[in-house]
Amino acid sequence: MSDTIQATAVALPAGAPRPMRALLAKAGKHRGFMAGFVILSTIGLIALLAPVIAPHDPYRQDLLARHIPPVFLGGDWNHILGTDALGRDYLSRLIYGARVSLLIGFTAALISAVIGTTLGVLGGYFGGKVDAVVMFILSVRLALPATLVALAVVALFGGSLTVVVSVLGLLLWDRFAVVLRSATMQVRQMDYIAAAEVLNASLPRILFKDVLPNVMNALIVIITVEMAHAIILEAALSFLGLGVQPPTPSWGLMISEGREMLLFESWLITIPGIALFILVFSINMLGDGLRDITAPEGRN
Repeated sequence: MSDTIQATAVALPAGAPRPMRALLAKAGKHRGFMAGFVILSTIGLIALLAPVIAPHDPYRQDLLARHIPPVFLGGDWNHILGTDALGRDYLSRLIYGARVSLLIGFTAALISAVIGTTLGVLGGYFGGKVDAVVMFILSVRLALPATLVALAVVALFGGSLTVVVSVLGLLLWDRFAVVLRSATMQVRQMDYIAAAEVLNASLPRILFKDVLPNVMNALIVIITVEMAHAIILEAALSFLGLGVQPPTPSWGLMISEGREMLLFESWLITIPGIALFILVFSINMLGDGLRDITAPEGRN
């Protein structure tokens, strides 16, 4: 036995990287992940420091300074991205709008993750009647179009940040449940799960120590997907006037307010539209990169 241990020790390189160090090294070499991480981190930092870096109060109206064009279209440097129909600084509203989009996207994805992960893991692990109940609940949810339900609920209870986050969080959990149920079924067949059960390990210990860490890769990817989905849905609801209500800065609301001037002041829609595209694109790149980096088949 001692000879085997010594042989193994000799076979391993002295400077073998630890799993976390190897993961970080792999992340640094993944261009998509790094690009998504840098862009999303930059947007998050801008949103966090909005009170410091915003040049004007995003709520302050100046009717004498309405529809000032951006600097690149002949405007002045006092309003770099121009002003809207009420004379509010567009750059300041764009910066504060990042807060709304990130808050709604992250919070809605977190609520959905808790609901969907719980149902998916329980159904995949126990099977039988528990899985049948989970599948029934999932079928009921899939029978309800998320966008139409969100429109109906927001129209009924009124549009506000709390209502929008709650509705999206309670509607976007189905993908979590489907993916994690399938992943849990695969993990359930592994020998280490059987060993833990033989050793009389408690159910919470098995679920949190043995099952969840091995489905975390799928969970991380779905969180990024649903975060982007929630941001787009919030923008759609705000565009229709049923999401975040004025005067709260919201990129979807900014697009909605600028549609009346589409033929004359197209930048009112183009600027928040580009910002929304960049945010969603960076989240998707980050999710794809995380999937490549943490996938078991891709590890060394």
